[in-house]
Amino acid sequence: MSDSNTSDFPNPSTFILLGIPGLEAAHIWISIPFCVMYAIAMLGNFTILFIVKREPSLHTPMFYFVCMLAVTDLLTSTSTLPKMLSIFWFNSREINFSACLTQMYFVHSFSGMESGILVAMALDRYVAICHPLRHSSTLTNSVVVKIGLAVVLRSCILALPYPFLVRRLPYCRTNIIPHTYCRHIAVVNLACADIHINSYYGLFNLFSMIGMDVFFIAVSYTQILWAIFCLPTKDAQLKTFRTCISHLCAILALYIPDFFSSFMQRFGHNVPHHFLVLFANMYLLVPPMLHPIIYGVRTKQIWGR
Repeated sequence: MSDSNTSDFPNPSTFILLGIPGLEAAHIWISIPFCVMYAIAMLGNFTILFIVKREPSLHTPMFYFVCMLAVTDLLTSTSTLPKMLSIFWFNSREINFSACLTQMYFVHSFSGMESGILVAMALDRYVAICHPLRHSSTLTNSVVVKIGLAVVLRSCILALPYPFLVRRLPYCRTNIIPHTYCRHIAVVNLACADIHINSYYGLFNLFSMIGMDVFFIAVSYTQILWAIFCLPTKDAQLKTFRTCISHLCAILALYIPDFFSSFMQRFGHNVPHHFLVLFANMYLLVPPMLHPIIYGVRTKQIWGR
């Protein structure tokens, strides 16, 4: 092993992103579906933003939140995929230490924003179904802006410790990250010091942010389902429930890969590493691709435009 990989460098100048360990020979082929998903995500989310901007009838809280989700999806996929493709296509594996920490921060920030926006959308569905007469007076434009700012600030603040916790560690094993992007747990595993604080904070962040978001969404939908079952006819129940299907699909597209990837990364010691890396990439690429499809197909106003 070269000296650059074995010497003690508390703050290495660069890391080497390996890509998908064990599948290096297939990088070109793997890049094709990744590139297609990214193109669909870019086209779909920009299309939704364009349609909502041009159509005054869509200037409502629900579609404002859909636009926030579209912007966050664009930022989430863009924070990782360009570097990923440079690894696959040009074998450009080096990433500056500071750039690695920056990427790590934005990945966690944007992921938290996606989750927070889904909570805001659950709130919108709750008010629209359980208190329809107060919907316009409750979710005014100023309230929507405040909710959006609260989601952004919460995510930015909770993601801020990640780069500082990583920077404090000494790295004397290797500077090779067996991943396609600077995932927090993948970077700290290279440290030759106790990483329990990093691991505990990652779990704290997972449960305090994602866990609480899932809890609030569950509470909202408990109230929504109760209100739906109280409707007098089956047709009214189905019609009301259909207004929630898009949001429920978006929730499943985000949270199932998120929880699975987070727990497998920490506890799936017998799972092949290339599978963990592939699934971590799917988590960042699949929701941004699916969300515009879900809302474009399931929302009559958008589909009509």
